[in-house]
Amino acid sequence: MLIAKLLNLITLPLGLTLLLPIALVSSFLTDSVVSSAASYAQAPPAKNAVGRAMTVRSDIQEADAQTGIVTARGNVQINYPARSIQATAAQAQYFSRERRIILSGNVFVLQEGNTIRGETVTYLIDEGRFIALPQGGGQVESMYLVPDESASPKNATVEPFNPKPAFKTPLSAPSAPRNP
Repeated sequence: MLIAKLLNLITLPLGLTLLLPIALVSSFLTDSVVSSAASYAQAPPAKNAVGRAMTVRSDIQEADAQTGIVTARGNVQINYPARSIQATAAQAQYFSRERRIILSGNVFVLQEGNTIRGETVTYLIDEGRFIALPQGGGQVESMYLVPDESASPKNATVEPFNPKPAFKTPLSAPSAPRNP
């Protein structure tokens, strides 16, 4: 099994084995995750998986090959450039089989200038949809960038800038010079 091989390679000099299965955590970091570690070992990642990579940073990360759940805890930071998503939370859980991410604990999500703040935010990957829940009795806060159609006239012509202004035709004929 791939995980056993990786764990054998990552044995520290004192005989301690790293507890974080690298193969499963790296599967957390891509949008095209295969649902189990066994099938991940058999199928190479998609050619365009790099463009869909999601980076997760946290204090602790754990992965369960049986359930397909990857958990990141402590100062979680997520960067998902393919969907223009950046997020922070106390904890994130990626459910690879359901293709959803649950962020909890002071969650902040930023996507293309739009933001969501809440205690728990679920992101449904296939639908591209967020579901936000507040802390008990509180509210969820969202900010959306709404284009103001009235601020920019639709059919207005913009005249090009002319640094030399055009001279106007005088309204009256020039007067004769005066003799003193």
